[in-house]
Amino acid sequence: MPGWEFDRTRDAWIALQRSCERLSADMQRDAPAWQRVCQEALRHQPADDGATRAWLMQRLTPYRVLPADANAPLEGLATGYFEPLIDASRMPRGALRVPLHAAPADLATRKPWFTRSQIDSLPAAQNALRGREIAYVADPLDALLLQVQGSGRLRLIGADGSTQTVRLAFAGHNDQPYQSLGRWLIDKGEIRPGEASWPAIRDWARRNPARVPELLAANPRVVFFREEPLPDAQLGPRGAQGVALTPERSIAVDPKSLPYGSPVWLDTTEPLTATPLRRLVLAQDTGSAITGAVRADYFWGWGERAEQQAGRMKQPLRMWVLWPR
Repeated sequence: MPGWEFDRTRDAWIALQRSCERLSADMQRDAPAWQRVCQEALRHQPADDGATRAWLMQRLTPYRVLPADANAPLEGLATGYFEPLIDASRMPRGALRVPLHAAPADLATRKPWFTRSQIDSLPAAQNALRGREIAYVADPLDALLLQVQGSGRLRLIGADGSTQTVRLAFAGHNDQPYQSLGRWLIDKGEIRPGEASWPAIRDWARRNPARVPELLAANPRVVFFREEPLPDAQLGPRGAQGVALTPERSIAVDPKSLPYGSPVWLDTTEPLTATPLRRLVLAQDTGSAITGAVRADYFWGWGERAEQQAGRMKQPLRMWVLWPR
């Protein structure tokens, strides 16, 4: 696998152990092979990268991941995501007036639920969300960013200036189709193909404030959240596997193609610089836009660098899954 000998492989060990603590059903069907590997991984702590590589090579075999369609391109797509950190308030005040909602009580019985435009215009939708407000942010694009990423951190600012950081976790969506705002801007001739990134979307919104509602309405999907405490700021959000994500060592995959918990070798590049990005990661999450075998969404973590990298990442991808011998 290209770049295998240069990766800081030991950095992925904690992600491997987290997955081993919670084996997915697909991996359990391959017991006792995975159980044996994971039992050893939970007891072991490699001394360095070389020892980690040797341990993995003794127990796992790499298999190139290819598309199910023999006529499809062999290279897939790597995108990125991150955990936003956004200022918010418990109550609407000042510029902080855009609500983030918990799931409405009738979400499970009304499918699909109201669209984004209907939530803004229909009394029935507004009544269903009344009292479900978790917090308020200043920018509707920040609210949408939280929804697209599926989770995030809120820095809650009190009326006295005090702050508290909490996490918002995914709690469901309205079962409406997801529409990329970047694709909408391209189709409208507002940006050129290849320029669709989150920074480009924000820049367009700053230059066209009167059209922001039109932009937001283009994506009818709305995500709802639940609030969680943040006892350890160094832990990422829980992915679909149910374990905390590890920055730059966790990916979201299509679980129909790769089981949660699978060690995966990525061969892609970083955005902007096209620097090779070749490293061991763990399949620990998924997303509605992550479909197909050769497809990965790379978790960059949180903070400004993570936002910049994730917002621009759309890279060619090759990948290998590592499976017990």
